[in-house]
Amino acid sequence: MASTQTLDADQAAPAGLDLSHFWMPFTNNRHFKANPRLFASASGMHYTTTDGRRVLDATSGLWCVNAGHARAPITEAIRAAAGELDFAPTFQLGHPLPFQLASKLAGMMPEGLDRVFFTNSGSESVETALKMALAYHQARGDHGRFRLIGRQRGYHGTNFGGISVGGIGGNRRRYVSQLWGVDHLGHTHGQALRFQRGLQPGNGGLAEELEDLVALHGAETIAAVIVEPVAGSTGVLVPPQGYLEALRAITRKHGILLIFDEVITGFGRVGDAATAAGVFGVTPDILTLAKGLTNATVPMGAVVASRAVHDAIVDHALPGIEFYHGYTYSGHPLAAAAGLATLALYEDEALFARTAALAGLWEEAIHGLRDCPHVVDIRNIGLVAAIELAPRDGAVGERAMEVFHRAFDSGLLIRVTGDTIALSPPLIIEEAQIGQIAETLRDLLQTTA
Repeated sequence: MASTQTLDADQAAPAGLDLSHFWMPFTNNRHFKANPRLFASASGMHYTTTDGRRVLDATSGLWCVNAGHARAPITEAIRAAAGELDFAPTFQLGHPLPFQLASKLAGMMPEGLDRVFFTNSGSESVETALKMALAYHQARGDHGRFRLIGRQRGYHGTNFGGISVGGIGGNRRRYVSQLWGVDHLGHTHGQALRFQRGLQPGNGGLAEELEDLVALHGAETIAAVIVEPVAGSTGVLVPPQGYLEALRAITRKHGILLIFDEVITGFGRVGDAATAAGVFGVTPDILTLAKGLTNATVPMGAVVASRAVHDAIVDHALPGIEFYHGYTYSGHPLAAAAGLATLALYEDEALFARTAALAGLWEEAIHGLRDCPHVVDIRNIGLVAAIELAPRDGAVGERAMEVFHRAFDSGLLIRVTGDTIALSPPLIIEEAQIGQIAETLRDLLQTTA
């Protein structure tokens, strides 16, 4: 049976460690600093805590360590890069590594997406993609296209552009100054069947909501639509069959750019391809990446644009800088080295194919929990899954958060959002570890009020 032990600060925090100064992101800081849970090291599928316990990673850290922890080829590439070229600017100058990484990455993308702009995070990738979309229409003389369309329950990072097109209320409500002229499609879960495996059956007209927004605002005002192929942070919302294809057809019909936010779904997470676009056979105009690009070893993101988007911006510009945008660390030597080593590791170990090979076993193990107390829905695709729990009366999110803390104390790292448990293990997971995740969660759910 799962342990119900609660760690206190004396047990979990090393002697002399002052927890007060670090303002932690997306964290109940008051609770954490009274009950710290700290990692000291990681290897393969496991973390080790500061008090020496092993924790099985069922979330790839934060949807990002797709190849497992502390992989030697990646760490050695970073070490070598740091010793040879610690930093070089990419404003009006360059160094070989980001060019090499861009070429390698372009070869893994859907056909037609082969122009790569490097960032430092998923949030920055989204901001970059939105600016690219606006710049594209401006370059073409389509000056009236300023409007951006997101989706309810969508997560596109935490910068102002991202929260504007995003659709998670808690991320938006306290920040009044958001982009003007943004609208949202409905989310894809309203008509979803419970305990559905893989894609939901039938589009159900959800994508056609875009036609309603076109009728309301006018296609001539809409620059781009941005969606996650599978909505991750909101609780793994798998799209209906035909939904992405319909969005592609409608955007193309009206001259609207389609952006896929693949910060979570990229690099083998949903199937045997580098992107969900490749798995589902739907190619957007712009695609955002981060997380698994470097196996999370060095922060890095990327935006991959079609040749048409790139050429419109670059070829129609006046002499000089074509795209007034960038970051000090765009194409950083250490990040680029980590990216090259990571992509090589994915290829050498056929990790994307491994997702497809394990997906059936993963599905059976996770759906085997549907009879557990409080479970009201289970969703899955590739090596990602969500277990949705009934909320406690007047205390939304508390039940799942209790499971999160007890899971950690029992040697299992999960992620929760609201009352949904989200799972996304490294692609190197073994069959026995899939069973361990399911067994531990069963014990926890059966002993959670």
